[in-house]
Formats: sequence, C-alpha cells, structure tokens
Amino acid sequence: MKLTDLFLADLDREAPITRRSLERVPDHKTDWKPHEKSMPLGYLSTLVATLPGWIALIVNQDELDLQPPGGKAAGPPVRTTSSELVAALDESVAKAREALASTSDEHLMTTWRLLVGGKVVSEQPRHVVIRDSFGHLAHHRGQLTVYLRLNGAHVPSIYGPTADEPF
Repeated sequence: MKLTDLFLADLDREAPITRRSLERVPDHKTDWKPHEKSMPLGYLSTLVATLPGWIALIVNQDELDLQPPGGKAAGPPVRTTSSELVAALDESVAKAREALASTSDEHLMTTWRLLVGGKVVSEQPRHVVIRDSFGHLAHHRGQLTVYLRLNGAHVPSIYGPTADEPF
C-alpha cells in the first residue's frame, strides 16, 4: 500500500468528525477564550478547519516559517461563523487530496522543515510530518470540544460517545 493511500484514508476518517465539531462553533464569538493565556475561539476553530490543508503545504513546499524575519506571521484569516469554518475545512481537505494525488512515496521520503523566525525547529521526512499533522489536528479539535462545552454547544461524538451524543 502506498503512503498516499494511508493518508487519504486518514482524511476520510478525520474530515467528517472535524466537520461535526466545526458545525457547532457558535457564530461571532471569535474573541472568546476560557483563560487569558488561551487562544481565542476564532483562531482555534480556524486552525482546526485549515489544518488538513497543511498536507498540501508539506507536499508542495520544502519548508514553512511561521514567523519569518521581517515578514508577516503565517496563518489564515479567522472565520467568524460555523458555515465559513465548514467551507474552510472543505477547501483544506480538497487541497490535501489534490496534493496527495499528485505526489509519490519517494517524494514523501524527502525532508521538510518547520522554521520560526528563520530558525529550524523541526526537520523530518514529509511522511512523518504528515502523520504528525493528524495528531496535531486531533489535539486542537479536542481543545475545540472543551471550548464548545464551555459555550453551551453540544459536543459531538468523535472517537466515542459524549454526554450530548451517547451511543
């Protein structure tokens, strides 16, 4: 089996459960956060919606600098409604699928780098970074479900039942 087939299967599994979480984000509460050190709901939910698109970035670029020296910090514009978040997810999943369809296992074995302020913070084979991105998505989606609960929104079933969606 090809690595791309495994990653496409991961997308097929993760996209619908991510969609269910994003559909429940309360509209226009982008600045809400549970603690002063926490990220705002708008930033977090946009991150969750766009993380699958990082697969395309990992396939098509050799590196990403999150805060390039003298440049603008990386990141998409914050979405303010659940419908905008779902549309962003659909777009990011489509980009990931397209990138995976146009690459090879050989390319996924090559190195990809993450930088912050021009300094390398991670240098791994692309397939490792892509695999880790699914864990990154699960982590931030888990944070998002806590934000949903604290805002009175129903928490969807993700890998098992919730108080709002028992099996």
